[in-house]
Amino acid sequence: MTTMTETSARFREFKMPDVGEGLTEAEILKWYVQPGDTVTDGQVVCEVETAKAAVELPIPFDGVVHELRFPEGTTVDVGQVIITVDVAPGSGDTAPDAAAVPAPAQAPTAAEPEAEAPKGRQPVLVGYGVAESSTKRRPRKGAATPEPAAAAVQAEFNGHNGHAAVTVVPESRPLAKPPVRKLAKDLGIDLASVSPTGKDGIITREDVHAAAAPVPAPAAVSVAAEPTAGTEPEAPAAQAPATARETRVPVKGVRKAIAQAMVGSAFTAPHVTEFVTVDVTRTMKLVAELKEDKDMAGVRVNPLLIIAKALLVAIKRNPDVNAAWDEANQEIVQKHYVNLGIAAATPRGLIVPNIKDAHDKTLPQLAAALGELVTTAREGRTSPAAMAGGTVTITNVGVFGVDTGTPILNPGESAILAVGSIKPQPWVHKGKVKPRQVTTLALSFDHRLVDGELGSKVLADVAAILEQPKRLITWA
Repeated sequence: MTTMTETSARFREFKMPDVGEGLTEAEILKWYVQPGDTVTDGQVVCEVETAKAAVELPIPFDGVVHELRFPEGTTVDVGQVIITVDVAPGSGDTAPDAAAVPAPAQAPTAAEPEAEAPKGRQPVLVGYGVAESSTKRRPRKGAATPEPAAAAVQAEFNGHNGHAAVTVVPESRPLAKPPVRKLAKDLGIDLASVSPTGKDGIITREDVHAAAAPVPAPAAVSVAAEPTAGTEPEAPAAQAPATARETRVPVKGVRKAIAQAMVGSAFTAPHVTEFVTVDVTRTMKLVAELKEDKDMAGVRVNPLLIIAKALLVAIKRNPDVNAAWDEANQEIVQKHYVNLGIAAATPRGLIVPNIKDAHDKTLPQLAAALGELVTTAREGRTSPAAMAGGTVTITNVGVFGVDTGTPILNPGESAILAVGSIKPQPWVHKGKVKPRQVTTLALSFDHRLVDGELGSKVLADVAAILEQPKRLITWA
């Protein structure tokens, strides 16, 4: 099944699919095609950002791109048509109404309703399903008045279903990757005014920071204003980005999902957090030894690997902690598998992908899975499926030099373990005060599922293993 509608024997529409578990909208980050381009079945035509991740969308049929319904940066509801394709090019006029009228002042917004939106659940990409939404999303702020950079997008009516066709002009649109565009937006920088230094004319983060620095006004002049020859326009000091006292950042995508999930979790599940400080000197020695082990060659070995294995062993010894609360049926769902979530900070925000069936993996397999998870997250390639179905999570706040915290549960999970920084501290060892490698662990759990005794046993087991790593063998 595919996300398309046959508007005639010649033109087909491709709709925004639900790329992950009932999401209702996605932002178009980048178009890889433009009207007139030939596309083939399975070819990626655009990149979109959902509340969970950035995803590339392949088109499910061959043809020639007829129109792009929305410009980059537009948030589109699932089920709305985003592109139409001429599947029988050369069989007649270029479009049903070839006489185009002058371009309107604005491109269509995501709030514009479809002319004949089918009701109910619609077919989408293979393996995806569109969930019907009963809520209406408010129009995007400022969508009715395009910014100067929007001059790179020309809209013209072609009379097809009453929609405006959007023609992307890559020559006039600044080239920049999504994280760089976000940085520019946060700093109030118009990308069209930035001088690119990257390869093939791509604007880099350094270019944006340079444009944000307090320099003379040419870089602050809007591209829509053409200065008179021989004059050098000056931007008022109050309009310079460097002097701005506030910056407003739209809440959308991953950040919006984080906010909703954390509020829902904090005010739904009764959180309890317990702490323990532990001597991990022997664990650090084990990490050093494993780095030299030939069986661990090619995989990344670090303290997080041993901590993850320790938590898996603690769950095996206390399986009731690995559960979920079913509010609708008033049931506790015991999980006989562990999908271990790892909180990862990325340019798009905090995401929590998980290692499927982590309980079945050997130490080398777990190390390989952790390495792949981190690399994929940093590159922004984490799929929605990788973030679904987690049971417990680890968040390593120690990498930021933080001792510990009170982590909030990932929605639907029973527990989350926060790991603080590992650093030398005075510690009583064998009756003497010595410098030892010490860290603090914090375990938050859902008190509906986990009693204080059970939570304490899990945390104590993790601490005991990190203090004496040989327990990984005797307890596993």
